[in-house]
This record gives sequence, structure tokens and C-alpha cells, in this order.
Amino acid sequence: MTNIFPDRLVPTNEAARLRTLHVYQIVNTTPEQIFDDYVAWAAQLFNTPIALISFVDNDYVHFKAVTGAEGIPGLPRAESMCSAAILPDMPVVTSDYSADSCRLISPDVAQALGLSFYAGSALRMPGGARIGMLAVIGREYRTLSGAEEDVLTRLADLVSRTVELRFQYLRTERPETWEAAQQDLADTLDDNATLTRYLSTRNHGINLDDTEVQDLVLRRLAGVGKVLERRLREALAA
Repeated sequence: MTNIFPDRLVPTNEAARLRTLHVYQIVNTTPEQIFDDYVAWAAQLFNTPIALISFVDNDYVHFKAVTGAEGIPGLPRAESMCSAAILPDMPVVTSDYSADSCRLISPDVAQALGLSFYAGSALRMPGGARIGMLAVIGREYRTLSGAEEDVLTRLADLVSRTVELRFQYLRTERPETWEAAQQDLADTLDDNATLTRYLSTRNHGINLDDTEVQDLVLRRLAGVGKVLERRLREALAA
């Protein structure tokens, strides 16, 4: 991995970034099905055993949703790759922790868990602050193609917009509307997961470099985006 990281783990805009994170009132909250659905779909799409959504707080990285490593609520900031991955203005890929670790964080936890591959795209909020990551993680060396990077970035954008939608609904103090929106999104993601399982079975895995598969996945991502747009309009009009 080319060194794309700055010289320090805490960015110069950290105070503003943390203010943005805390505005959304999502740190250290209970699991919510829609975020679980996102990480399950990400793990399917990228053929990885682990996927997660994290939020990088002052000294701790909170895992909002995890598949494949359940029971781990988060990690100290100095030990989580997500802490470093939010720093560059681009997706981050580490093909092999043992040979390619980021010098800003300790590799001990990842190596103890036998992790090798990490790919993450930042959760970027409307003002530009990067408050967390959508990451897919594996135990074998691999790279990420341009098509895969594009899908990961688009999926992270959907997660970011879902965080925004959650905030807009909950600020109205009508949690039942957020529950209804979650169900609407979950129905769409369930359909997408079913298609992904079919493609994986038919093709012996998901190959996002295959034009047909890529087109299908991009259309499904766009479909989730349309649901988010509609629901966000409703939330802002409330």
C-alpha cells in the first residue's frame, strides 16, 4: 500500500469532526437492523467473512454493526484500522496486515485475529466530515479492483445517507417514523441480498469486474438511493 496517510492519527480538523459525529447521536447506541443489513450485504458483495460499520470517536472506535466478528463492540482508536482509514480523502485498502500495516496504529489486534485484508470507505456527512467507515475485512491476501472500489464507495454513501435519515426522523421525536423507514429500506436490501445470493451461487462467487454483475449491483444500489431520497424528503417536510 502506498503511504497515503498523514503524519498523525488525529487530524487537524478533529474538533469539528467530533462535533459532527456527536450531532448524529449514534455513537454507542444499540444495534439497528438496517445497519446490520448493510454489513451483511457488503460481506456478500465482497466475499469477505467480516464487514462492519464503525464510528471513530475521541479515543474509541465504536462498531455500530458487525457481521463475522460479533461480540466485539469496538476497539481503542490506536488499535483500529478505521482510525487511520478516515484520514485520507479516498478509500483505503490494506492487502496484507503482516507486510503492509499502517504505522499510525498498532497491528497487534488485527494480527491476533488473523486478519490480513482491509478495505474501507469513509462515511462522509453533508458538511464533508468523515465520521466513520464501512469496511470489509478478510483473512487472506487480496486486492481491490477499480470496480470493487466504486461499489464500496457507493455503498458507504448509502450508509452515510441512512445515518442522516435516522437523525432527521429522530429529531422530530417520532421514532415510529424511523422504524417505518427502516422497514422500507430493509425490504429493498432483503431483495438485493436475495439477488446477490443467486448471483453468487450461479457464478461461484461475486465478481464485480463482470460487466453484467456490476450493472445489476449498481442498479440495486441506485434503487436503495431512491428509497433514501424519498424518505429524506418526507423527514425534512415533517
